Order: sequence, then C-alpha cells, then structure tokens
Amino acid sequence: MANANIAYGLRPIGLVGSGVNSTGVTQYEIASNNTNAIYQYGLCVPLAAGVIDFAGATNGGTTPALGVLMGVEYVDSVSKKPTFLSYWPGSGSVSVDTNHPVKAFVADNPNQLFKVASDASLTDRATAQAAVFANASLGTSARTGTEVGNSDSALSVSTIAVTATLPLRIVGIQDDAGNTDFASAGIPLIVRINAHYNANTSRFDSQTTATSLGL
Repeated sequence: MANANIAYGLRPIGLVGSGVNSTGVTQYEIASNNTNAIYQYGLCVPLAAGVIDFAGATNGGTTPALGVLMGVEYVDSVSKKPTFLSYWPGSGSVSVDTNHPVKAFVADNPNQLFKVASDASLTDRATAQAAVFANASLGTSARTGTEVGNSDSALSVSTIAVTATLPLRIVGIQDDAGNTDFASAGIPLIVRINAHYNANTSRFDSQTTATSLGL
C-alpha cells in the first residue's frame, strides 16, 4: 500500500540527544525585491547581502545551509498592517512596504532534527536501516507548493552514500503508521543538516556567504 505522505520538505521534530522540540526560531531578513518563492520547511542559505534565500538541492554547494523557513512577516504597502504567511511567495505576489523589513523565521539550531520523506522505494526496513548514518541529498524540488506554501522536496534515495559532502545525515527512521510501505516513496527518515552554517566546524574550509544561488 502506498504511503500517505510523499514530500513535505524538512519538518523540525526535535534536537539531537532527545532535546525538547521548542520550535525555536531565529529572525533573519528576506530582500523585499526577492522574486523567488521560499517555501515553509525548505532549506535556506545566507547571502552576502545579509539576507536569506532558498537553497534548493544543496548537494555540492559552497554555502552551508542555515536551516529551514518556518514563516515570514512583512508590512502590507496598502493596509500598512503586519502580514504573516507560512512562506515567502516572492515580491511579485505580495505588496510590501519597503520601509519595513521582510522578517524570516528560520529553524536554525545546528542540532535540529528533521523528518523528511524518501523520494523512492527503500525496498524493505532492513535496507532502510542500513542507510542510517549515511549521507544524502535532497531531490530537486518542483517548487510548486504555492497552494499550501510548503516545500515539496524529499530525500533523494539514489544519492544515499558515505560521501561527506552530501548535505543531510540520516540518523533514524520515524515510526509512522500511515507511512510503512518501504517499497514505496514516502518513508519518513530522521535527518540533520551536515556542515550547518551555525556549527562551530564545517566540511568547508571557510563559511563564506553565497553571492548567488548557484542552482
């Protein structure tokens, strides 16, 4: 039987060491003229301009991920009232009062654990268990989540390997009664971000900010 949930980005579920998932976030900014959609539960990267943008599939990138977007706040240029959204639809889709920052709230704890769906079959539970402690990449998102504002990215099963430069570390399999068909896409894996931008150490020689998205 196919699994109930197929792709939903990276959903925060807790912290390494069974720390309480306080859903704590840090406030950053999105450029008010940024036309890119940045979806909830989608990976974000810092840019040299001091703002964030979407990361997409970060496999092989040169900027460590900052975390995942949890929501945004901006002032509407017409109503002059604060507006809250679960995602950033892009500057062409909203009217922003540029006298105020576009606030972005990011789950950016380097020890954050996330639930992410597999994008393909893992064959069986034994095969899935063998992937624990391996690394993987996110599959390239179709980025069509505007109806609900959520990322539609999933873990790319074909990339699972010991390769240290892959952006995600698989640390477990989440029990989920609605998603137990290991022969189908949608198995919920528990991951953390490798080479997190806020971590003390990185797989990169230096943690420089990106000057372009490089996707």
